[in-house]
Amino acid sequence: MYQKFQISGEVIRTLGSKMKILLTVIISGLLIWSIMLLSSSTNFNSQLLVATSNDSKESETPRDKLIGGLLTADFDEGSCQSRYQQSLLYRKPSPYKPSEYLISKLRNYEKLHKRCGPGTDAYKKATEILGHDDENYANKSVGECRYIVWVAVYGLGNRILTLASVFLYAMLTERVVLVDQSKDISDLFCEPFPGTSWLLPLEFPLMKQINGYNMRYSRCYGTMLNNHAINSTLIPPHLYLHILHDSRDNDKMFFCQKDQSLVDQVPWLIVKANVYFVPSLWLNPTFQTELMKMFPQKEAVFHHLARYLFHPTNQVWGLITRSYNAYLSRADETLGIQVRIFSDRPGYFQHVMDQVVSCVQREKLLPEAAAQEEPKVNISKRQKLKAVLVTSLYPEYSDNLKNMYWERPTSTGEIIEVYQPSGERVQQTDKKLHDQKALAEMYLLSLTDNVVTSARSTFGYVAHSLGGLKPWLLYQPTGPTAPNPPCIRSTSMDPCHLTPPSHGCEADWGTDSGKVVPFVRHCEDRGNDGLKLFDEL
Repeated sequence: MYQKFQISGEVIRTLGSKMKILLTVIISGLLIWSIMLLSSSTNFNSQLLVATSNDSKESETPRDKLIGGLLTADFDEGSCQSRYQQSLLYRKPSPYKPSEYLISKLRNYEKLHKRCGPGTDAYKKATEILGHDDENYANKSVGECRYIVWVAVYGLGNRILTLASVFLYAMLTERVVLVDQSKDISDLFCEPFPGTSWLLPLEFPLMKQINGYNMRYSRCYGTMLNNHAINSTLIPPHLYLHILHDSRDNDKMFFCQKDQSLVDQVPWLIVKANVYFVPSLWLNPTFQTELMKMFPQKEAVFHHLARYLFHPTNQVWGLITRSYNAYLSRADETLGIQVRIFSDRPGYFQHVMDQVVSCVQREKLLPEAAAQEEPKVNISKRQKLKAVLVTSLYPEYSDNLKNMYWERPTSTGEIIEVYQPSGERVQQTDKKLHDQKALAEMYLLSLTDNVVTSARSTFGYVAHSLGGLKPWLLYQPTGPTAPNPPCIRSTSMDPCHLTPPSHGCEADWGTDSGKVVPFVRHCEDRGNDGLKLFDEL
């Protein structure tokens, strides 16, 4: 009996010894595994931190809410959400960077506007001269501030392009730009300048007359030149600049050096314009020197000016963000298509539809429809989603495109979603909601990866230039058949000056304004007409 217990005790001791060894091995293994796991985790976190840091460094500058210094931080973000959100949340980083010289010019302009804008003593003094009928102000002191008043005419695209043009001219000539608020400008855009307003006060002395100004007005600059009614000793208190599609060459040459010597002395300029006249400003050698420093990338003029000036109001921004989040944000790739019909009988035209389809498929922007359904070999593989945003007064263009990709699969296996925010059939300029929708659609087009726009369309010009996109331009049909080729890829994103001067500022420069300087040439969508800025020579 005793021997049994003795044997059992030895067994237990032996087992106990083995258990200790086993426990030691297990604990040691766990300890080593923990150290390896901790090391691996630390290494992973370190790599992740480096990757995140690198991403942050790469995105820090392009995602800067001030767009590389183009904007100032002196605004309340809540009052105008689009000002800082569009570059941070929705718009891809632009490859076009504002120059330091442009940034300094903008800051100087902001100081000038605050010193001379509405409500200041300088503004009050300057408006007093408009209440008198003295024809000659050449030898009178009218204060330190000079002004240029932009009067809203024609459609929204024209207004945006011309307001940017007037603002650039104001910066070049150290004038204060004031904006006619009799239309819906304040329902569309936030104030662009800190601590002041760009809206022309409703009690402006000439407010009741300016809408009636035209080229026959006695103080229209072109008319005064024709009548020899202006010279260095006969300077009126204000001049009207007629820069419309029907302008005479005398009207269009106001920016030339010899003309500027007179125009500079006039305290008040009133402007009506429906064309983007920035390219013509480069024909003035004095302006050209400044412009080269402000815009080393010449095709980026409107791109920079638009991102500085035009920030949609919160109501319009809501239209933009709701549409973007619902229809564009999930897509792997986005395409914008803008269809503008220039015809005495506007509406849906099959040859225009054929032209759009031909362009997007020929340029590989959208895939062709497959002849028949292909069997799905790998149903687990995620298909690429491409969202197409169509803007047009007529919904038939997007409906037909949508049906084409619904009824038949694509040859590439991509999923195509087509969306059109509105289709109101009739342009209703100056109706608040219509204009707000139009502005929202311009911005939505500018947020796409690629864009196709109609030739001559100011709506399209605004959209692709704002987005920093070189568009495919749909040629304007000349008959009931689609043009061949249907479109052309632009080599410049800047808008076209549709009705420019026929010649340069000097007589010996020849009769073709598109050959005065190498980077101001005729527009691709206008044949031997129109002027446009190009970087590629």
